[in-house]
Amino acid sequence: MARLRAFLKARLNDGIDLLWPPVCPSCSTSVQDAARLCVDCWEGMTFISAPQCVCCGLPLPDAFDDFTLCGECLRARPPFDRARAACVYDEGSRALILPFKHADRTDLLPTIINLLQRPVGPLLAHADIIAPVPLHWTRLLSRRYNQSALIANKLGMLGKVRAIPDLVTRKKRTPSQGGRSKHGRQRNVKGAFRVPGRYRPQVRDKRVLLVDDVMTTGATVSEVSRVLLRSGVGSVDVITIARAVIQDL
Repeated sequence: MARLRAFLKARLNDGIDLLWPPVCPSCSTSVQDAARLCVDCWEGMTFISAPQCVCCGLPLPDAFDDFTLCGECLRARPPFDRARAACVYDEGSRALILPFKHADRTDLLPTIINLLQRPVGPLLAHADIIAPVPLHWTRLLSRRYNQSALIANKLGMLGKVRAIPDLVTRKKRTPSQGGRSKHGRQRNVKGAFRVPGRYRPQVRDKRVLLVDDVMTTGATVSEVSRVLLRSGVGSVDVITIARAVIQDL
């Protein structure tokens, strides 16, 4: 029966591909797998790999290794243990992330999960719980979905790790972080998050994998990490699709 089901599913997929040939989710060029980028879009991405800061994941010059802290983390170590991202936030990744975040392109989720598989592997292997950075309820109402929650739920299914979409809630609607300095971003999100009391006994001493779309200065994921740790969480790791590579903000 299982073989018959697999055979019928394969034939159904073949028929769908004949009617609607798969295209690159970013530029609509014909591809073999609709969940993967075409060659040009793939080459337009700037992927992050070793060497990188052992804490925040910032790409480092080849002279360094994966046991090195970047200058920012040496000056003030973030509250999370490790942050990793698939790629640099630049023109190539923006073409994928912005439609997913703002234009109802939830069909891009399989492509994003494919990009995350390499950097998230070691983090997912040690995670007890996965949680997204939350949206304020008014923003969630207008946007209709939290892109970070979609990623968290899918990663939870793939890694067989419990995902809790509302583990952290946003109690203040903060203005956009865009255009703010690092310290301005920190002030903007200070006191904006909380962990509901019903979850605190469940997360005590657990390792939480926090999911967001883009990490710029790390102000938001750092503030959420502090709130989680104050609520009894044992440690926090962070995964994002992309991160900005900047010297100072």
